[in-house]
Amino acid sequence: MKNAVKALREKKNMTQTELAESSGVSLRTVQRIEAGNIPKGFTLKAIARTLETEPENLILASEESPNVDRAKLINLASLIGLIIPYGGVIFPLILTYKTRDPLNKELGKKIVSIQIILAGIVSVLMITSPFIQKALSLEIPLFLVFLIAFISIKLFVVIRNGIGLNKNKDLYIQLKTSFL
Repeated sequence: MKNAVKALREKKNMTQTELAESSGVSLRTVQRIEAGNIPKGFTLKAIARTLETEPENLILASEESPNVDRAKLINLASLIGLIIPYGGVIFPLILTYKTRDPLNKELGKKIVSIQIILAGIVSVLMITSPFIQKALSLEIPLFLVFLIAFISIKLFVVIRNGIGLNKNKDLYIQLKTSFL
């Protein structure tokens, strides 16, 4: 979706410089807003007045459809953890910290937080499984049960969060607080 400020400016056949001069804000501010920053306070009112619209229209149109493609990639990258130990944490973490968009960065941190907890739990279970198996005198290899459960839970979390990102532009399964 095109940025609301840019769309209205182009509709009025104005350049970024003309909008900056007419509204009394700097050219750099206009460029930042058109790049995705949401205007606030004086800047919001000045640009809305110059573009002959209500300030709410600029904010609502800008926030209407956030782009979460990078968050989707981060979510999918966590599946690497099924092949490479701790890859479900390392690769999404790298993608998150290379992300410039604040929304995708925040979603990435939430995704990595979940993956850290899953990796920690599976690590503890895999280390303790032989001891638990011996203590309970089980014939079945307990680590396989834990491994299958981990793969199932990881797939469920990634698929469910992918659906949430597609439909609501937010994660369905997330922690209340992110520790990143």
